[in-house]
Amino acid sequence: MAQYEKQVKEILEAIGGEENVEKATHCVTRLRMALKDESKVDSEKLESIDIVKGSFSTNGQFQIIIGQGTVDKVYREMVAMTDIGESTKDDVKETSAEKQNWLQRGVKMLADIFIPILPAIVTAGLLLGINNLLTGEDIFFEGSSIVAEYPQWAGLAEMINIIASAAFVFLPALIGWSAVKRFGGSELLGIVLGLFLVHPDLLNAWAYAEAQEAGEVPVWNLFGFNIEAIGYQGQVLPVLVSAWVLAKIDIYLRKRVPDSIQMLVVAPVALLVTGFLAFIVIGPVTFAIANAITGGFVWLFSTLPAIGGLVYGAVYAPLVITGMHHAFLAVDLQLVGTGDGTFLWPILALSNIAQGSAALAIFFATRNENMKGLAGTSTVSAYLGVTEPALFGVNLRYKFPFICAIIGASTAGMFITINGVLANSIGVGGLPGIFSIIPEFWMSFLIGMGISIVVPFVLTYLYAQFASKEFKK
Repeated sequence: MAQYEKQVKEILEAIGGEENVEKATHCVTRLRMALKDESKVDSEKLESIDIVKGSFSTNGQFQIIIGQGTVDKVYREMVAMTDIGESTKDDVKETSAEKQNWLQRGVKMLADIFIPILPAIVTAGLLLGINNLLTGEDIFFEGSSIVAEYPQWAGLAEMINIIASAAFVFLPALIGWSAVKRFGGSELLGIVLGLFLVHPDLLNAWAYAEAQEAGEVPVWNLFGFNIEAIGYQGQVLPVLVSAWVLAKIDIYLRKRVPDSIQMLVVAPVALLVTGFLAFIVIGPVTFAIANAITGGFVWLFSTLPAIGGLVYGAVYAPLVITGMHHAFLAVDLQLVGTGDGTFLWPILALSNIAQGSAALAIFFATRNENMKGLAGTSTVSAYLGVTEPALFGVNLRYKFPFICAIIGASTAGMFITINGVLANSIGVGGLPGIFSIIPEFWMSFLIGMGISIVVPFVLTYLYAQFASKEFKK
């Protein structure tokens, strides 16, 4: 008998049999499946299997947490024992997407666009954190900074700042590349799109309001119409819509223009038409919409900061379960693009910490060695910004740790929002997240971190010890 043959049979039986599986693949720790009918899954039976550490459904995919190393062996044996066949992650995603409603498909589209550029954004956030250490006042010297006390470090700080801020200055180029690729066009054209939207000859978007007030906004005269010659630095919506248009034109022309002249026709026409539309229609309209959206968030968090922080802290983890948290990444990037900083991302970081703290409490409270191991590794993962193992493998499994984490996150979110905490970039959404916080708010954020660690841990541990009959089984 193969090493995991028994477990594979048990898994298949628990998920409704081989005939209930349309596509199956795996990632580093999980089996990922597109099932025909998820209502046939017996979750209790599935999670009683010794190698299964948890299961959950998200974005039309049913995922079974197995563990690093083991999952690959289990998948290979499943393929060998059945007629399911091997599939790629994209195969499973496409099959799963067919079952999603329009909202889920929209959120998935945003995730497909923003997730590939996250490494660049997070890296930039970490480097900006180093710059914060060098230039922030009152961190190491009262009323002063490292570069003020030691001017020889100023050049290094400026160089780090240029390297770190590049991803945000040229954010439309990153989004253009990823979005056009997602929509099926040439990603190289997407990069060019993003770059000409932030061309240095255009009025910088950050100076637009001041120039408008002074009546000094530069314009192009096109056939009697005045078109504002402004850039879209730090903007998300204009480049997203323009990328969709560019990709559709690119695809249309490539299907109809002979191969011999495609290089002379497709790219020039696609970029020219998209460029005109971007500056004349798409840019002004989406710029106004984006400003209205960010203005609404700014109004809420400045007028009712306690309510804003409490609500966002409470809903962020449930949004992660549904996958809808990716939609707020666009808002975060838009807020960062204003130059003032984002008040949403610090709450995200505290929510991740809170989920990790609840899992940590389970680590100390449980007598089950398998759960202890899963809770321990999940805690480390959540504290470093990846909450899925803690969420799906531990906290949702018992339910009460998830609720305790939400209580801690919403309390911490309310506290830091009342104190006006801002991040000047998106970084690692866990304990290292403090380096992305503007230094003047470090103390308030540290207190928020303390709340998001202590409150979920204490509540979860006490409930596990004294109130949870299910947990004591």
